[in-house]
Amino acid sequence: KQPIDFTGFDVETANPQLSSICQVGIVQFFEGKVVHRWKSYVNPNDYFDFRNTSIHGINESDVQDAPTFPEIASQLHGYLTASPICHHMPFDRTSIHMVHKKHDIDVPEIQWLDTARVVRRTWLDRSRSGYGLGPVAEMLGITFNHHDAEEDARAAGEILLHAISQSGISLSEWL
Repeated sequence: KQPIDFTGFDVETANPQLSSICQVGIVQFFEGKVVHRWKSYVNPNDYFDFRNTSIHGINESDVQDAPTFPEIASQLHGYLTASPICHHMPFDRTSIHMVHKKHDIDVPEIQWLDTARVVRRTWLDRSRSGYGLGPVAEMLGITFNHHDAEEDARAAGEILLHAISQSGISLSEWL
């Protein structure tokens, strides 16, 4: 039996610029179980668009005393490099690359796995549509507070566990 050790990851952004991360969520899985959770508000030193705020509910006052991305980067890098990172859709991976570029910080070597791609290959009825985090979590009976970075990271991880169980494809094979 191969180990199922990975980290769920998610971000929320203040506006349409993917580098405007205002919340980060990490959920570490060891042997298929949640063993650690971490989330942080992040002060993007940027404006908050009403569309983004209406989705996740985070606003300027929530992050005014929060650390900036450069202040949490080394702690975040520790999580991102410890095990494979699962995320749902390219948004989170792209945001991490964009925020590193914005702050002129080197991106560490990260092993990424997009759980939306896993879903599309595991459940063929979800190959063209319905593979978003919310619909898939509902299909699998996963309850979570959508658009909270830590909760979304946990949901992505639980989706990956369901896909491994359903497909018989190991984590290393998915990677």
